[in-house]
Amino acid sequence: MERPLFIPLILGTARQGRQSENVARFVFEQTQKRADVETEVIDVRELPMKLDDAGEQMKDPKFAAAIERCDGLIIVAPEYNHGYPGLLKHALDMNLKEYIHKAVGICGVSAGPFGGARVIEGLLPVMRELGLVTIFEDVNFGKVGTLFDERGRLLDQSYVRRVDKFLNELIWMARVLRHGRENIASA
Repeated sequence: MERPLFIPLILGTARQGRQSENVARFVFEQTQKRADVETEVIDVRELPMKLDDAGEQMKDPKFAAAIERCDGLIIVAPEYNHGYPGLLKHALDMNLKEYIHKAVGICGVSAGPFGGARVIEGLLPVMRELGLVTIFEDVNFGKVGTLFDERGRLLDQSYVRRVDKFLNELIWMARVLRHGRENIASA
């Protein structure tokens, strides 16, 4: 039997009171339900990052090992002023070769109606530069303040179907790319 895919989720903000934490928890729980997938949450708040250095010079061995091992990534990122959080970019830059030819799916989060569409749009060229392969499906969590109750429980069940479709595509792409990495020599 084929070993399970390893697809961690990166929660891309460290702000206090972050509403994207509810989104990350929900997407993580949905991912955990997949029998053929192992997952964990990588919270940028918990990554040891120096702010006076950048890139691989500040590589965290534990984070690098998780990215090296992974078959794909889920990024949950809030939209801040039409862009992505700087700390997320700082964290992503800690690795390079570990990302190459691995699938990535992005869940955008915003307080407004567009569900982080601009954060996803802004992250796409970053993903490409890192060597990640973006999937066709995104999940946009708009008006995030109304999607969860005070205990963090999802109120809009349509997101179960949306995340399921997102995970189906991510898992398919992760399998294809793992097969390629293991069986086809790169040019």
